[in-house]
Amino acid sequence: MSRYDNFEPGLRCVMPFEAAPPELRLLRQRLRGALGQWGASAVAEEAELVVTELATNVIKHVGEGAAATLVLEPRQGRLRVELHDKSHAVPNLASESCDAECGRGLHLLSAMSLDWGTLLTVTGKAVWCELALEPARHCLRVQRAAALLDEYRRVAGAGSSTVPTYSVLEESATDAIADLLHWLAAQGGDPDEMLDRAQIRYEAEAEAA
Repeated sequence: MSRYDNFEPGLRCVMPFEAAPPELRLLRQRLRGALGQWGASAVAEEAELVVTELATNVIKHVGEGAAATLVLEPRQGRLRVELHDKSHAVPNLASESCDAECGRGLHLLSAMSLDWGTLLTVTGKAVWCELALEPARHCLRVQRAAALLDEYRRVAGAGSSTVPTYSVLEESATDAIADLLHWLAAQGGDPDEMLDRAQIRYEAEAEAA
C-alpha cells in the first residue's frame, strides 16, 4: 500500500445541519470543501450523491427541519460517512413498508458503498456507509507523481518513518515544482510558458477522464 493512501490519525469532520431542502446545497459545499482539504476530491461527487440521498430520507421520514449531523472520517483507504438523526426507526432495505423513494435511496447506498448499515445511538440512530478512496490511486499520472514526490522528499532529506500528512505532502509538492522552475530557467527555458503548457495539458486530461 502506498504511504500516500493514509490520512492524519484522528482526522474527522462533524457537520450539524437542519434537514431541509435549502440546507442540502450548503451541506454538499461543506462536504466538498472538507474532502478538498484532505486531498480526497476524487470521491467528492460520489460522496455528495450518498449524502444527498441520506439527508433526503431524513427529511421524508424524520421530518423537515429535523436536527441531523453528518460525520466524515477517512480511514484505511475508505471514507466513512455517517448521518445521525433523532429517530430510532431503523431503515430496512427489504421492508415492504418502505416506499419507492426510500427504497431508491437505500438501494443506491448499497450499490455505491463497500459496506453500509445502521447504528442505534442514545439520541437516535446513525446510517453509515464506507466509500472506496481508490479512484485517485488508479490514475497513472497520480502514481508517477507519488513516486516522484517520494524520491524528492528522500533527496531533500525530508524522509521519515512516519506517514506524512496531506499538508506536508502539499508543501513538498510546492517545493518540487519550484525546483523544477529553477532548473528550467537555468537551462534558458521560460517557467511561465511551461506552467501554462502544463495547466492546459492537465485541464484537457481532467476533462477527458
